[in-house]
Amino acid sequence: MSGAADAHRQPHRWIARERLGYAEICAAIADPIQKRGPGRAWVIAFLGVLPFVLLTFGAIGAVLTVGIGLSGVNTTVVWGFSIANYVWWIGIGNAGTLISSMLLLTRQHWRASINRFAEAMTLFAAAIAGIFPIIHLGRPLYAYWLAPYPNTMDLWPQWRSALVWDFWAILSYLLFSLIFWFTGLLPDLATLRDRAQTRFGQRVYGALAFGWRGSARHWALYETFHKTMAALAVPLVCSVHSIVGLDFAASLMPGWQESIFPPYFVVGAMYSGFAMVVVLAIIIRWGLKLQAVITPAHFDAMAKVMLFASLVMTVSYATEWFMGWYGGEHADRSVIAFFFTGDYRWLYYSLLFCNCLVPQALWFSRIRLNLWALAIISVVINLGMWLERILIVWNTLSHGYAVSLWRSYHVSLYDVVILLAPLGLFAFGFLVLARIFPIVSIHEVSQIAHDEGAAKGKVA
Repeated sequence: MSGAADAHRQPHRWIARERLGYAEICAAIADPIQKRGPGRAWVIAFLGVLPFVLLTFGAIGAVLTVGIGLSGVNTTVVWGFSIANYVWWIGIGNAGTLISSMLLLTRQHWRASINRFAEAMTLFAAAIAGIFPIIHLGRPLYAYWLAPYPNTMDLWPQWRSALVWDFWAILSYLLFSLIFWFTGLLPDLATLRDRAQTRFGQRVYGALAFGWRGSARHWALYETFHKTMAALAVPLVCSVHSIVGLDFAASLMPGWQESIFPPYFVVGAMYSGFAMVVVLAIIIRWGLKLQAVITPAHFDAMAKVMLFASLVMTVSYATEWFMGWYGGEHADRSVIAFFFTGDYRWLYYSLLFCNCLVPQALWFSRIRLNLWALAIISVVINLGMWLERILIVWNTLSHGYAVSLWRSYHVSLYDVVILLAPLGLFAFGFLVLARIFPIVSIHEVSQIAHDEGAAKGKVA
């Protein structure tokens, strides 16, 4: 799983071999879908995540019938795991499109091997994130009130409500991400159509390919549309997670009304998202035997981005402490002190350890190129980012302005289920996707292989 020695010999190679041609790339990516069976590992993983899928829908059904009293929320800490999970999942979702679009616009060729499943990660994460605000409404049967639907009394949503902001952020982002992902898939769907060995496969992939023929006109329109969508994606992604940050910053609670929150949330989304992409890339590389397409150089590049994000997050934490002290407000200073001495202090120390200290190991190339170490660091980062989201909620609400309302949050069994079970639903989506669509972009990887071969005078 390491591949470190090979990476040291060729640290900047995006394709393992110069002579890896189009036919070999098609076979490596498409054969697991069209010619090979699911395999023992896939079947075991599928059966392993099914209980989590059922548990997710069971937990949602329980809160819809019983109410949010199943969680540990109380009259003071009215937000809990559901809101923290929402912010964490939407952060991971934002990162997928941000990674793909920004790397496309900056002409980073190494995106070709990771952009497809990063965009798919966005779809699943955003869909899961949309569940949590609904089940936390208290009256989820009336969630449709958030939409400006036509009605006889001409009622409109309360646009000053953060719930309405979240509704439009998730809806617009999910629709945009679906179009962006599917557009990038069109040439590969045509490839699967042409390689299909059954009439059913030809019809299904042919219908999904929308008549793609690979003509010069098709490619010109595709490139123009894809780059335009990427240019629109960057401000959209930044605005979506800025809105999530404004859910907190627009309030008057101590520790929340900070102008740093919108950019702080955007960088945090990129941070956790890249960590999740690294974990997915390691699993996909091993499961589909794509070592020739996803090389150690890709992990080296992603590790450097995570290292940069960890430094930004560390500065953000320090800025938060400084502004709490410099502002001179007693309530803000009290909340900062509560970070380090309150009921959740050990969780806060764990947050700093996961998000600030552990990623510093990525300064060393041997760590960046060791996939076992990189997988552990990525999981630790995602744990730390979830702790950050839950502590943003708990620390402020447990230690607000009124001393008489200071109260701690007590985790319930439902909280644990609604935290862990959706991870199985996320894995379930990826397992199904990997059996239907190419999880890595065939045409983009082929172009990179051609360019690298041409640069060496060895076009495949």
